[in-house]
Amino acid sequence: MITPILTICDVLLVSIQEDLSDDEIVELQDQIINRVSDTRAAGLVIEISAIDMVDSYMARVLNDISSMVGILGSQTVITGMQPAVAITLVEMGSELIGVKTALNLEQGLEDIQKLIDQRASETNLAAEDRSAVE
Repeated sequence: MITPILTICDVLLVSIQEDLSDDEIVELQDQIINRVSDTRAAGLVIEISAIDMVDSYMARVLNDISSMVGILGSQTVITGMQPAVAITLVEMGSELIGVKTALNLEQGLEDIQKLIDQRASETNLAAEDRSAVE
């Protein structure tokens, strides 16, 4: 299965349209990490409203993607989680720890822009502090 990775300004958008096998989610993880690195995207939005089921493995990979993207200097928001998926994740003890979520794509795009702006502001303040010390 091919999951497109779209670019909107400095944000990558991944819309997962069907349940993925373990191999497919790992392949998507590799593609996402490479695209973030290649494009130096400031943010990543993963849209999962079409997914009816997220198992513990997929939850772990989504957590890993968010962590890897963060290490590369980008932000992640996961959007469109179905209520049944959220309930199942909590019941399994596989919550998306440290991963920002939004109800829908519109809110997710707003949230990712806020996170990007916040990070840029923090970076600018740190640079100013270093300049003042010198």
